Amino acid sequence: MDTKSSIQELTLEEVMGDRFGRYSKYIIQERALPDIRDGLKPVQRRILFAMNKDGNTYDKGFRKSAKSVGNIMGNYHPHGDSSIYDAMVRMSQDWKLRQVLIEMHGNNGSMDGDPPAAMRYTEARLSQLSGEMLNDIEKETVDFVWNFDDTEKEPTVLPAAYPNLLVNGSTGISAGYATEIPTHNLSEVIDGAIYLIDHPNVSLDKIMDYIPGPDFPTGGILQGKAEIKRAYETGKGKVILRSKTSIEPLKGGKQQIVIHEIPYEVNKAVLVKKMDEIRLNKKIDGIAEVRDESDRTGLQVVVELKKDANAEGILNYLFKNTDLQINYNFNMVAIDNMTPQQVGLKHILESYVEHRKSVITKRSQYELTKALKRQHIVEGLIKALSILDEVIATIRGSKDKKDAKSNLVERFDFSEEQAEAIVTLQLY
Repeated sequence: MDTKSSIQELTLEEVMGDRFGRYSKYIIQERALPDIRDGLKPVQRRILFAMNKDGNTYDKGFRKSAKSVGNIMGNYHPHGDSSIYDAMVRMSQDWKLRQVLIEMHGNNGSMDGDPPAAMRYTEARLSQLSGEMLNDIEKETVDFVWNFDDTEKEPTVLPAAYPNLLVNGSTGISAGYATEIPTHNLSEVIDGAIYLIDHPNVSLDKIMDYIPGPDFPTGGILQGKAEIKRAYETGKGKVILRSKTSIEPLKGGKQQIVIHEIPYEVNKAVLVKKMDEIRLNKKIDGIAEVRDESDRTGLQVVVELKKDANAEGILNYLFKNTDLQINYNFNMVAIDNMTPQQVGLKHILESYVEHRKSVITKRSQYELTKALKRQHIVEGLIKALSILDEVIATIRGSKDKKDAKSNLVERFDFSEEQAEAIVTLQLY
């Protein structure tokens, strides 16, 4: 064989274009963007599915995180254990998710950006709401595909009994696309979805009566109604998210600024440090001390002012120059029909409702088929009872189980399934 003829000459552009194209498609579809139906990325879906399959659910005890991570890695997600554990931890952080999907015992990080304990120390289980995500999965409600080594089946999407994409939002960076979907209030989103089911041609304004805007787990005040509406229409928009603060008097004629809620995804320790640097560098006069007084009962940061300082002025300076106030950019991108799409609020809800219709139809079909099979067998047993002596005589006169079955089918016109049910009966 001529070695020269087996060498292909390709331009770098072709090779790079082809390889990068394939890589991008994989990253977009199988890693960084959530599915519009259940609001999960593949790693999150695999974590929930694997823990559910293991019986690691909210009504049972906690289990070592390392056990779940190893299981997920071995069966469904052939990537590093740290990426699986990081995703698992994030799903248990109530300052990142509006409704946590995993309950964790032990150190699962903090708002100050502290790292969680290693997976050999923490314990986890699914939350009760995760149970709703997985409900009816065993009733053939969603499509399953083979896992990476063709030994197990995994779901392509979860049944998702509530609109998780809106409730818990999503954030991700893939190739050519990024996504930033804020969290929402569970009951508002459900009310909006129910209204849409009853009124398919509803306007966005009407939906916004039910879902007025995002609802962040860390609270804060959202400003810019027109921009929220624009984001809900197009999937893109920029709003202002500021901390919830109050100005309180102290004795001696002094005042202090108390911060009760901070913007979403802001690192509290970094924020406090930044405010303290402003005091140190005397960028603005009048700040006496900055203290983080947060404890297990809640968040509280205190900025104590000097005598006769202008509290309003200092607060506005802090809003402008620190993360006490941030710009939140909506960029709602999700995978819809295998394709990344920038979607508005109504589109997300419609896709979700469509998904639920399909799940419930498949569930009913599954239950009907099961009931019909059972009915067929019960009819056979009833018929066998009415001619019981002849049936027993036939079975006695047969050589073995297989012979007995074929004799029943021939002589009394039972079906194969009915005959099987009859011969497995213990007649005592």
